[in-house]
Amino acid sequence: MATISDINEFLQPYDGAIARRALQLRAVVRAVLPGITEQIDTAAKMIGYCYGQKYSQLICVIIPSKKGLKLGFNRGTALPDPHQMLEGKGKISRYLEIETEEQINSEAVDALLKAALSLYEEVGK
Repeated sequence: MATISDINEFLQPYDGAIARRALQLRAVVRAVLPGITEQIDTAAKMIGYCYGQKYSQLICVIIPSKKGLKLGFNRGTALPDPHQMLEGKGKISRYLEIETEEQINSEAVDALLKAALSLYEEVGK
């Protein structure tokens, strides 16, 4: 499990605004997904959130980059997306571009996280 010190070190190379939004998004993810395990994947440059060690147990990832911040969803293609916010062309995963702090605290992000948790509980253990 990653510590806040590990997270801060991981986010160090990124722009201050991106790092701040990543920390804010992290807080939301951890609040909505109780007991979630947080792991830093330095090679893939992302923070993963899962309920085990298998890929099938992965719920979402925070992906910072020089250009911005994304919230990626395993099984994103199976998530309800009434606001058409999810992007990507993969067979399984989708992501959401995080552009503002208001977006992080939006009902839409909360709903996507809750839907991802429900999908995991139904399908993915």
